[in-house]
Amino acid sequence: MDKKGIDMVRTACKKAREIIEELKEYLVDGISTFEIELKSIELMKEKKVISAFKGYRGYPANICISVNYEVVHGIPKKGKILKEGDIVSLDVGVKYNGYYGDCADTFPVGKIEVKYKKLIEVSRKAFEKAIQEVYPGSKTGNIGYVIENYAKKYGFSVIKDFAGHGIGENLHQEPEIPNFGKKGEGSILLENQIIAIEPMIAEGVGETELLNDGWTAVTKDRKYAAHYENCVLIKKDGIEVLS
Repeated sequence: MDKKGIDMVRTACKKAREIIEELKEYLVDGISTFEIELKSIELMKEKKVISAFKGYRGYPANICISVNYEVVHGIPKKGKILKEGDIVSLDVGVKYNGYYGDCADTFPVGKIEVKYKKLIEVSRKAFEKAIQEVYPGSKTGNIGYVIENYAKKYGFSVIKDFAGHGIGENLHQEPEIPNFGKKGEGSILLENQIIAIEPMIAEGVGETELLNDGWTAVTKDRKYAAHYENCVLIKKDGIEVLS
């Protein structure tokens, strides 16, 4: 990607992360996920970005809000009320001047069980471990290998049905970045490429299924899952986490 494109993705990612940081303050007992959706619409207007998700392959909402055993792509609803002890994944994608930014994080609602705190922590730390494998000439399998093995170390599993991705003038582009893999296998990473790395970690076996809404992916065993995502710029001499 050229310098202009990189600058635009950097700005888009910064704005997406700012939106998540503001939205997390609304994750309280008794609020509906639709109210959080409405707030996200306000914030995107303020920041002069548009939702990357609304209308994408028919997705009906501005952001994704996934609760407890929902892994990704949870649709905000008036009837879905958060309660103390829940864990909530916010996934925000935005478009800015023709370029995309994408990030996600998982947060507690009030006081949560220790095992769920650990689940959230491992999803974030898995990302930190994974970016050590990001440099020109590395391979996507190296990233997946690190994420899966870090999750296993704590008795968790990775979600294999969904993956990270390249990003730029499209929300999802090559290469795919799975959360599992073998060292030395997969696509080669290139200088000035931007990739979204997104550990999705489950306390159970990690198998998923879609709900009847056609979007919300849940764990088959209804064990909880956490999701963390940032976009990373691959530089000649290192990386830059954009979101």
